[in-house]
Amino acid sequence: MKLPSRPQDKIIIALDVPDTDGAMRLLDTLEEAPALCKIGLELFTAEGPSVVKAIRSRGSQVFLDLKFHDIPNTVAHAVHSAAKLGVAMTTLHASGGAEMMEAAAKAAEDAKGNDLLLLAVTVLTSMDAAQLASTGIGVAPEAQVLRLAGLARESGIGGVVCSPKEVASVRDSLGSEFRIVTPGVRPVWASTGDQKRVMTPGDAIRAGADWLVIGRPITAADLPKEAYARVIEEIT
Repeated sequence: MKLPSRPQDKIIIALDVPDTDGAMRLLDTLEEAPALCKIGLELFTAEGPSVVKAIRSRGSQVFLDLKFHDIPNTVAHAVHSAAKLGVAMTTLHASGGAEMMEAAAKAAEDAKGNDLLLLAVTVLTSMDAAQLASTGIGVAPEAQVLRLAGLARESGIGGVVCSPKEVASVRDSLGSEFRIVTPGVRPVWASTGDQKRVMTPGDAIRAGADWLVIGRPITAADLPKEAYARVIEEIT
């Protein structure tokens, strides 16, 4: 997948809404179709593949963020189905291991004619060191992110999802060709909500992120179009 050239194309609008009508209304408030929209678990579970088609018909590419995590065969079939839908990006959990990620990479490669970027989710941006420790992982989030990112690249995955706090380390460790998508991005004027490892949009881009996933600071704003413009200005 080609890297974005315009500042606004580095922003993935998170459509964290309950239905297709809500997604369409939100996109109407932005006027210009975003280059990429994220469809997550809530929206996809409610509407299924039809919402992917609806977003694509509006001129935006789709980041299908379902975070596949299952046995290799199941994940491979899920990736193949995502490729058939024509999405630009989709996610799987790196903690599923090398065999699962290798099967996913092969499925994406076998889906000829589809330029699908697979992204391995490392450590959720809602987690901190204490929460990691409660799951039996006794290392700092950055160390775990780097471990999983390296495993993902070795398994044929094209990039990772990580918090902005780890972007610079991933970029330094894995190079310029490895793609980085960054949630947990909050402008200085926005609430952090349930995110713990956050950074401003400008700082995340300067650290080496390729794309920023931004939802509530734009979509929950009183004036989403103006909030969107403020974020674009910050990363220009």
